[in-house]
Amino acid sequence: MFKTIKNALKTPEVRKKLLYTLLLIVIFRLGCFITVPGVDTITLSQYMSGSSNGMAGLIDLISGGAFSRFSIFAMSISPYITASIVIQLLAMIIPSLERLTKEGGEEGRKKINRYTKLLTVVLALIEAIGLYLSYKASGIFINGDFATGFSVIISLMAGTALLMWLGDEITDKGIGNGISMIIFVGIVSGLPSAVTTIWGLIFGNTGAFSTTGLLMSLGIIIGAIILVAAVVFVQQAERRVPVQYSKRVVGRKMVGAQNTHIPLKLAMAGVMPIIFASSFMTFPAMIIQMFIPNIAAQTGFWATIYKFSIATSSSNVAIGYTIVNAIVYLLLIVGFTFFYTYATFNPAEVSNNIKRNGGFIPGIRAGKPTTDYLASIIGKITWFGGLYLAIIAILPMLVRFIPNMDLAFGGTSILIVVGVALETVQQLESQLVMRHYKGFLE
Repeated sequence: MFKTIKNALKTPEVRKKLLYTLLLIVIFRLGCFITVPGVDTITLSQYMSGSSNGMAGLIDLISGGAFSRFSIFAMSISPYITASIVIQLLAMIIPSLERLTKEGGEEGRKKINRYTKLLTVVLALIEAIGLYLSYKASGIFINGDFATGFSVIISLMAGTALLMWLGDEITDKGIGNGISMIIFVGIVSGLPSAVTTIWGLIFGNTGAFSTTGLLMSLGIIIGAIILVAAVVFVQQAERRVPVQYSKRVVGRKMVGAQNTHIPLKLAMAGVMPIIFASSFMTFPAMIIQMFIPNIAAQTGFWATIYKFSIATSSSNVAIGYTIVNAIVYLLLIVGFTFFYTYATFNPAEVSNNIKRNGGFIPGIRAGKPTTDYLASIIGKITWFGGLYLAIIAILPMLVRFIPNMDLAFGGTSILIVVGVALETVQQLESQLVMRHYKGFLE
């Protein structure tokens, strides 16, 4: 990885993309410290000090601290992620959207992207109004008049729109997936607080050394290393399906037989199922908390839904909520893994391409048998990859019930950070390979 980064810095074109990506990341981090107008920062600090756990803590983690500061990026990129989920689910039931997704080509992707952004603006408006009403009831605004509310809502919407633009710019002109990169940077910015938590376990509030705290800290570090290794294994592991091509005439030349393979990764969908499942689980709590202040201290139907939703990120709820939440979370991760895998890999299309080019899988007849064989392999490895990712994401949820072990940097965060890091390094490698071939051809 370090060798790839070193080579990238030596290459002018790739270095320019890296520096541009770094510039956009700096803009994102600066925006996290720009508080929306009309906020009483002292009251805000007091209010957020009691809301560091649960839903507020998770949003603050993903947004890189922007939520606790009530900055212009307080809503982070969550409206865009929610809009993407809604559009892709609608594409499964609305024929016109399905045609745009599968047959629209570049123009179809542009239209889908336009629809997603329009829906993002609508969701951002709803979320911004809810945030303003919730915080207004908490008294963090200097004035609660119409002008203050309008400026707060517009600032929050503008922040989300700016994050969408930053994500698109990183994807088009930088390195890596823009949306994943923004979430990655937001989570990594919380590393110092995780180090502080571990330091507190060892020395406590009084500064006295604790042997028990040291052992717990070593357990956390070793567990994190094992978790990172497991994530790397899942992201890099692949099933290689052998393919043979017979001799054929191409133009005026006879091309000889070739032996190659189709690499099928265990986690073709990358980290997006984790991001989408996490957003899907926490969205109800985010909406409920906006319109019903102090919902955590209440009882009833909406309080139950809220506690169930925040069980992904909070240890302040009953273990029963966490168990049910973990099961639903697992099913969502597996479901989104299947959804994204089959969206990116079509066994019938791959089978037709192999047959068209005179190839075959040894022992399997061309046509439908090849399609069924590939579909069977994809189904098995997707089940394994999806369950493996889900288990890694769920196990740290149970660790939080151990006293003094409420670390914000949990399994989901590690999955996202490691997955995005691997994807970015792979894209760097592909950029270097492409430049190498271009230089050779020139």
